[in-house]
Amino acid sequence: MPVSRLKFDSLPHAIFLQRVTAQSPATSLEARLGQGAFLALRLVDLLAADREPVASDAFHYQWIATDRFCRELRAAATEGAHVHGIAASAADAHRLNDRRMIAPALLAYGHYLEDALRLDEALDVLWTLVQVGGVQLSSPDAVAVRLRLARVNRKLNRFDEAEVAYTEAGELATVAGDRYSELLSRIGRANTLLGRGNLSEAERCLQSILADARAAGQRDAEARAEHGIGVALVHMGQPADAIPHVWRGFELYEDEESRLRALNDIGIMLLSVGDSVGAERALSEVVRRGGTQESTSNALIELMHCASFRRDRVGFARWRERCEAQLADMPPNIRADYYLKQGIGQARFGQFKKADALMAQALEIASAARLHEFEFRIERIKNGLRDCESLLHGEPTAAAEPVFDTQELREVSASLAQLAG
Repeated sequence: MPVSRLKFDSLPHAIFLQRVTAQSPATSLEARLGQGAFLALRLVDLLAADREPVASDAFHYQWIATDRFCRELRAAATEGAHVHGIAASAADAHRLNDRRMIAPALLAYGHYLEDALRLDEALDVLWTLVQVGGVQLSSPDAVAVRLRLARVNRKLNRFDEAEVAYTEAGELATVAGDRYSELLSRIGRANTLLGRGNLSEAERCLQSILADARAAGQRDAEARAEHGIGVALVHMGQPADAIPHVWRGFELYEDEESRLRALNDIGIMLLSVGDSVGAERALSEVVRRGGTQESTSNALIELMHCASFRRDRVGFARWRERCEAQLADMPPNIRADYYLKQGIGQARFGQFKKADALMAQALEIASAARLHEFEFRIERIKNGLRDCESLLHGEPTAAAEPVFDTQELREVSASLAQLAG
């Protein structure tokens, strides 16, 4: 069970009430959204099989009060629509005596909170679905909620909890004959190994999953395995070997957002081997295609990073302005990355005081959001800021040819040129 749930067991879902802060008073939209989520989830709790049945009149009165509060939020924000949808699904589930009806709304809200990096809140919502839905959940929903729980726990570096949820999802998928979800659970466990730092074992597992996905004709699972192998290899210091795998993932993915995520990773990897032209082609294509706010913001930040890598002041300023236009909507991890890479850019141009201030801002954001890996990375770069050689240690110079020049990399670069053309 997540730490947050242990802390707030005396008042379930109280984590949503923490949105009331000095910056977000009780009357603010942010705080009212938290209050609405709390009320809607408390209504869902009344459906649990392990509690005394609630009289119809009592449920009705609570539903009316919850609906009145949440209905006002529905038009105010996307999250408000999610919250009102949960309350409405709880009312339908009570009326029809079918707890399965709460699953779509809770899964959707959990996904929304995960994307917004409200990870402890996402766990609260997903755990509620597991507890209240229980054995009545359909097989696809029971698998989906555990895969999502595992993913959120992995993002929080709660690897033991993630492995348990991935294993449960895999077992349920196997019983249901759901080969695709069974492969996803294996990929998730491999990614958990990657998060623990067991890179070679993660890569070995993903190679095995890749072979099984191909044999089963599961194209999306094959794409995810290829992409995962690339990520493992780049963490092992083998970016030239990683890039062709991620490119194959890009070619195999059928949903646009996954393709854009792969293209963004290819751009970052190409820059790491000194191919700034190929990197900019990949990242510009992400921006041109216009995916989610997250994918576009990430690509804009990396394009700014490419420009400073080439010591292109004009390009750096242009991409920085594009990033600034999206800054208010960036979640903490992307916002911290923006300030870090703007700081690196200023250091590349010799503006060390500006760089130090920007990296301090990045560190403050990462600390507030408990992005510990990010904190360590920012501190390491910031501490070496005054020593330019230390700051850019291992980075190819802007004028250098790509460090690696293999036939596979040339094919990827040529394919990117055709894609951009």
